[in-house]
Amino acid sequence: MGSRKFSKPPVKVACLNCRVARIRCDGQKPCGLCASKGKECSYVPSRRGGPRRKKHQSHSPEPRIQQDDAQHPNSLLDPNVDKRPFMFDQFDLLSIPAAGLQALDPMDLSPLSQGSDTVESDQFPTRTDSEPSLFPEGPKCLVRAYGGELEILNAYYDFIHDYFPILPPRVSPPLPDEPIDNHAPHAAFPPKSPAMLYVPQSPLSLAVSAILALIPHPEDPEPLSEKSVMQRRAYAHTFAALASSKAEADWDFESSCDLSQPLPTQEPSIPRGRFHDHTPVELESILALLVLSVYEYAQRGNLLKMKSRAGQALSIAMDKSLNRWMVEDGDSEARRRAWWMTYYCFIQCSIVSSTPLTITINDPEFKTPYPRFSSDKEGWSILIQTQQLLVSATQYITELDKALSSRTNLNPIFQEMQRLDAWARFILAQVDQLPTLAREPDRSDYSEIITAKSIRAMSRIKLSSARIKIHRFRAFSDIPIFIKKHCDLAVAYTDESNSHTDGNAVVAQAETENPSCPCSNLKPFQDASSVESSFQPSNSNADSSATQGPFLLNFPYSCQHSTKVCYQAAIVISKMFESLPIPHPLQNQYQQQLNRRILPRTMPSFACCLMQSSYAMLMLFYKARVGVGFCSGPDEEDTETSLAEHISELRYGLRRTITAASNYSQAFEALKGMRDEIRGAYETAFPEDFMGGEATAISADGNRIGVNGFNETVNGT
Repeated sequence: MGSRKFSKPPVKVACLNCRVARIRCDGQKPCGLCASKGKECSYVPSRRGGPRRKKHQSHSPEPRIQQDDAQHPNSLLDPNVDKRPFMFDQFDLLSIPAAGLQALDPMDLSPLSQGSDTVESDQFPTRTDSEPSLFPEGPKCLVRAYGGELEILNAYYDFIHDYFPILPPRVSPPLPDEPIDNHAPHAAFPPKSPAMLYVPQSPLSLAVSAILALIPHPEDPEPLSEKSVMQRRAYAHTFAALASSKAEADWDFESSCDLSQPLPTQEPSIPRGRFHDHTPVELESILALLVLSVYEYAQRGNLLKMKSRAGQALSIAMDKSLNRWMVEDGDSEARRRAWWMTYYCFIQCSIVSSTPLTITINDPEFKTPYPRFSSDKEGWSILIQTQQLLVSATQYITELDKALSSRTNLNPIFQEMQRLDAWARFILAQVDQLPTLAREPDRSDYSEIITAKSIRAMSRIKLSSARIKIHRFRAFSDIPIFIKKHCDLAVAYTDESNSHTDGNAVVAQAETENPSCPCSNLKPFQDASSVESSFQPSNSNADSSATQGPFLLNFPYSCQHSTKVCYQAAIVISKMFESLPIPHPLQNQYQQQLNRRILPRTMPSFACCLMQSSYAMLMLFYKARVGVGFCSGPDEEDTETSLAEHISELRYGLRRTITAASNYSQAFEALKGMRDEIRGAYETAFPEDFMGGEATAISADGNRIGVNGFNETVNGT
């Protein structure tokens, strides 16, 4: 059969709008798409295609990029960028709550999801090696599953615990990671209910198995093939449905017991062995819901289900009085982690969805002490504080938008900005201090050292994300198109003579031209004593310029200061994601030789911080390109050299975020949308890095980001 012919050959050069939208352009001036949508149609010759780069050039791109920037400094400033709103819009979209999260179509899931998310255990098909498969013979793939509770628990510590420590430390030494050879043949798509050699017994082991099933099997020859992805999806969803059903069975058992006493002295004991020796069986349903909450977010992209699972866990935890558990016994650490991880997940739902909290973050009824890391006494406290700050910063963004749209007095907003910034700097001082030992670690605590470091990195990520949210409006307030989009105030003051206009005159002018403008209600804002002298607002000409809008004159921080905060915070986020540990389970020599790909991290409940960092870096790049200033203050200037260095750092920061998102998306399908959104915006900002249709970005750990988003080792190492 001959190759498919186009009715009309593709044009050699597509317009910029069609290239960003990744649709076919007709090559007209203007093209059909731009004409129909009233957009400006412009053509720039594409730098994609042509001969591929030599391998030795892609191994260390830093010198080449810095040299190019030094040789062509004028290319960094492009006034015409401001006339391309599609570029700004593409960057600005990354700031929307749940931006890039790709929801799975329910029809793409196994038939178990059609109609109900629960399934009884006796409906789950099992088989032995002697039994025939429920599937006709056909191509086979492997799915990561385990043959017992102990193996699942060991895999939990290998793949989940460092990012989501819901259980106390290991009780026994690590075991080799040996998923069973569970061949899963395909008959048709979507696959039917998968047949497993072993069905986990606990709701927690089932929920953990749902996450583990998403991680490619070490012996799967084609982990990115459609069949492998769909089979992992079907197994994970089946495990998740069983976990939900098993958790509900546990609740039914507890509620059916005689609870006639107002405060029973002993909870009913579920007739099942413990999944973890120091974790009561009664906590397993709560912990399973926490794992399922992350599963719904990262794999299915379902925020409603995410919130529902976390809400159920919070309700059960408070019914069990975990929020005020003060007893010291062998299970106290498990109860502390169960409560504070429930609290953490519930607040995370509010962060990713930008919805109001239904609890008070500092409720006096939350009396349970923090869990403990022997290697980091303050680790858990800092994590919870950063979570509280981040949800408060998220609410601040909502209130700021409301105040701007309703044109109310902004003084309370300014006060809240100062309060949050002072809070952020207080936590930052704690994070920057070296961890202190709670006690001399024993052998059982050594495995928690990596977990404690990971929690510190997560705290830095959340803290930096909160700082971006606090300062991002002020940082980008000198971009006219930004102000025009986020606030419909008058912003077109371009006469240079107006740059020294007195603030009161500007406000008076605004009152005359627009009596409903909130500037008429603003008075000079007095800086609070909580703000350190080093962070005093600048009185530079750039900040007193009326081009930013008169209402911006009273912000407690200068535009330059907020820009620096966003720049530093965004770079920190990209570095901290890169520093998070990569799973390294014990493997035999054969598995080590066979599986040379880097394994994915798991439990990315805070992946929204990746989007926040990318948004800030791309907006800073846009800001530099349109020539409205970058990080210069009253005593420094944006030289061509410093601007090139900043843009180079933004470039590599974005590469790190793409690498992190690509790593997560190996296992979690909903995050592929985030990866693609960041990569698409990066391609718009730095088209020279995409040659021949392939990204040549190199991360600091030596991994190339391939076209399929799967981290590949360089030179086979």
